[in-house]
Amino acid sequence: MVRTANPALLKPLNLSSDLEAVVGSGPMARGQVVKKLWEYIKKNDLQNPKNKRNILADDKLKAIFGGKGEVTMFEMTKLVSAHMK
Repeated sequence: MVRTANPALLKPLNLSSDLEAVVGSGPMARGQVVKKLWEYIKKNDLQNPKNKRNILADDKLKAIFGGKGEVTMFEMTKLVSAHMK
């Protein structure tokens, strides 16, 4: 069985200016946005050391996360979706 990528994940989407400040200018596919977000999180050491599944937001990420200082990986994906159209 050959698995094909979900076409919805490959479709380039327009990004909000807050999201572009973190991942670069769009349009960009959802998978690419998530990949670049993780690059940013790791480069800036923003994973909670006690629980690596939680992201500690800096000022740029707070703008995307609705002002929250810490979110889970799953919450992050949901919050980021609001910045892609």
